[in-house]
Amino acid sequence: MFLKPEEQLEIIQKGIDQIVNEEELLAKLEQSFKEQKPLTIKLGLDPSAPDIHLGHAVVLRKIKQMQDLGHRVVIIIGDFTGRIGDPTGKAKGRVALSDEIVKEHAKTYCEQIFKILDEEKTTVRFNSEWLSKLTFEEVIKLAATTSVARILERDDFQKRYNNQVPIGIHEFFYPLMQAYDSVEILADIELGGTDQTFNILMGRTLQKHLGLEKQIAIFMPLLEGLDGVEKMSKSLGNYIGVNEAPEVMFKKIMEVPDALIIKYFELATDEHPRVIKEVENRLLKGENPRDIKLELAEIITTLYYGEEAVKEAKQFFETAFQKKQIPDNIPSMLIEIGKESVLDIIPALIAKNYIKSKSEFMRLIKQNGVSLNGEKITVDDTDQILMNGEVLQIGKKRFVRFLK
Repeated sequence: MFLKPEEQLEIIQKGIDQIVNEEELLAKLEQSFKEQKPLTIKLGLDPSAPDIHLGHAVVLRKIKQMQDLGHRVVIIIGDFTGRIGDPTGKAKGRVALSDEIVKEHAKTYCEQIFKILDEEKTTVRFNSEWLSKLTFEEVIKLAATTSVARILERDDFQKRYNNQVPIGIHEFFYPLMQAYDSVEILADIELGGTDQTFNILMGRTLQKHLGLEKQIAIFMPLLEGLDGVEKMSKSLGNYIGVNEAPEVMFKKIMEVPDALIIKYFELATDEHPRVIKEVENRLLKGENPRDIKLELAEIITTLYYGEEAVKEAKQFFETAFQKKQIPDNIPSMLIEIGKESVLDIIPALIAKNYIKSKSEFMRLIKQNGVSLNGEKITVDDTDQILMNGEVLQIGKKRFVRFLK
């Protein structure tokens, strides 16, 4: 059922930032191998932002690798903790979410995480199942397991305290409740980004305090976005979304800076460490990074959309961005042909997420970033009536064909 513990450890170590601690992890893997019993892998998700990009997916990809090794995955949706909001990295407390918003976000999260994880081998739980049932006496006992000084070790709390920014007592309970999730499901391993260090280590502390075997903490590095500098972020526009169309995903991966090729192989794919070492050697020997990025784009896009979609995405890329032609397989939009102008269809373009706003669209036109049938258009051209089969290109990646 399982690979040998040492081989499992090699796969788990790929791309990680830190393991606390490796010796304990190997012991757990050896026991699991001996008993042929899977370990319980925990991931807690804060349902405050439902759109997942490749940066978020770093932890999910690592969990998928461990799932493929035969271990049991438990995803915990923090619907109860979401009512408090994790204040990590914030200068002030996060606004608590309503039950309705939490449930809506959780549904969207699940739709996206199962693009990565095997749904049949994944258990999804909501921490309101147990946290909402704790009595006040049990909450007091939980609070007694740590100190204010320990809680104030968190950077965000410390900064707010030093800057005399108010901290609600309820906020102190977030890491404790998140730690209690590990107790409830008897987690063997918990994963998270380096920005979740305090919360995950709190799980180890609480398990030890309650006489349970401590979970292993695995921290994944943060993935830089397409600018090669900042952490991947939707607000910075340097992201690759897991729900983006395959041709958009493919093209964006081709924009990954050469210096980050290996990091993307490590964090955004499931390739074996030895395969990645071979890729690294090819780069060192002078192979064209662009050719290796083509492989990277195929591998990552296949993970989310399958081989057939990748063939079309690659063909789209080669036609649109290498040969500078208009691809055949592009999205279409039904309009009143011969009656509507470029200006008239702006609301429809916004509704379908081709553009964010009219001002963005007009700005792109002024920057020569919009073409109709391969010809750049100006502000004066926006009253031009659209005809059947005409193609609008917005920026480098967005195409739409108008049909009646």
